[in-house]
Amino acid sequence: MHDFHQLIHTNQIPFQNQSPKKREISMGEGRRSRKKCLAYVAAFIVFQTAVILAFALTVMNIKSPKVRFNAMVVESFSSSNSTATSINMKLLTQLTIKNTNFGHFKYGESTLVILHKGVPLGEHVIPKGRTKAKKTQKFEISVDVSTTKASGGELRNEINSGILKLSSQAKLSGKVHLFKVIKKKKSGEMKCDWDINLGTRQVENLNCN
Repeated sequence: MHDFHQLIHTNQIPFQNQSPKKREISMGEGRRSRKKCLAYVAAFIVFQTAVILAFALTVMNIKSPKVRFNAMVVESFSSSNSTATSINMKLLTQLTIKNTNFGHFKYGESTLVILHKGVPLGEHVIPKGRTKAKKTQKFEISVDVSTTKASGGELRNEINSGILKLSSQAKLSGKVHLFKVIKKKKSGEMKCDWDINLGTRQVENLNCN
């Protein structure tokens, strides 16, 4: 037993009694260990920064929804023989609300207006609603349009040419809801224009911005 304790004692060499070479090796290993630890911490910080940046550029980048006419047809058409500028028609159109955000878009009641050179010829009330996250909402609406609400030589010239130029305006105001906590005010505006071919009673050149 005495020999065993003596063997252990002789093998335990204190750091200060170690040779310079062994002390240098020990200190070098400690420095390498600390460098590795710092490298891991730095890599974790870079990773976290990249995740936060990606989150901010995607999820938190809240955009206004896009409101458009997807298609349009003339559902009914009539004209008066007593005046060259009296035309009544019903337009059937598909309205789309595209929400590209990661939260749903909740909007209030709005009014869609059909115009000729800025003069309202018809309107339709869009009820309040909600468009889901990353979805496009579609619904059909019909609008009664009457040229009797407008007048002037320009309208008469268009009717005589057989091409009636119309436009529309609408604004959906609401909020984008994220994680049931963040609410960001956004609005979707629609400005479309198109031609009505009075000969074929077809919608042509529908374009929305």
